[in-house]
Amino acid sequence: MSELLNTKLTAYADRVEKYMLAELENLQKQTAQKNFSVSGLFDAMRHSLTAGGKRIRPALIYAFCQVCGGDLQFADSSACAMEMTHTSSLIFDDLPAMDNDDFRRGKPSCHKAFGEATAILAGDALICAPFSVLARDSHLNPEQKLQLIRILSECEGISGMIGGQMMDMQFEQRTDVTAGELEIMCLGKTGALMQASCQMGCVCAGATPEQIAAAGNYGNYVGLAFQIMDDILDVTSTSEQLGKPVGSDAEENKTTFVTLLGIAQAKARATELTALAHQQLNQFEDTGFLHELTDMLLTRVQ
Repeated sequence: MSELLNTKLTAYADRVEKYMLAELENLQKQTAQKNFSVSGLFDAMRHSLTAGGKRIRPALIYAFCQVCGGDLQFADSSACAMEMTHTSSLIFDDLPAMDNDDFRRGKPSCHKAFGEATAILAGDALICAPFSVLARDSHLNPEQKLQLIRILSECEGISGMIGGQMMDMQFEQRTDVTAGELEIMCLGKTGALMQASCQMGCVCAGATPEQIAAAGNYGNYVGLAFQIMDDILDVTSTSEQLGKPVGSDAEENKTTFVTLLGIAQAKARATELTALAHQQLNQFEDTGFLHELTDMLLTRVQ
């Protein structure tokens, strides 16, 4: 990883975590004013929000805001909202009824640390909070807020992340899933949040419709390549490297890009998608960081 990539990723991650913790504190003050005694819920939310991770989605928001000429302060609420949304999806994914994983980012999963009921409520809270965060941002105009809320709500809904997760569960009952069907599912389950992150960064900077469209295409390509690499890493990596169990796809007899294509062809497809993602960045200037990030996601081992 180059110094530029490492420095920017670290700065973006530190920035969004600081903003998230401030927003979490604001939410806790609001509930205290209503005499709600829910400290355990906030403990569970904080546990998952501060578990670390790559913070790729906030990084995409910040980066696209900057390449469109925007200031980072206009992207803080979007970065926070997206990381809250993503974290909620991880809490739900780890539940026994879903992927049944005991560890996430090297720490006990939310339901292992706080119980299933509290974990579900923490996930619910982190799905709702982003819309309040966006609505209260004093740097954004009403049109931007409306567009950001629309993008976020659609990407996490039935035609995005949630729909993709449902398809993933349905595919577990089938033995005839095709690579094309798998790509459609992954464009929802994983790609939708990536696509939305890129587009939200553009919106924060007042970008053109053409730039927003190109950013969305980039997010789709990167999101799909990211999921293919996840499938590969589930076979080739270790629990220590990933911070979560490996081999779970095979244990659950899941259809993945590796089971359908093999590691070599799956890697070739991820490489092809990465090249397409690079092409979309031609719509922007000063994209050195984004090009490096795109390549890092393809070659990562974590």
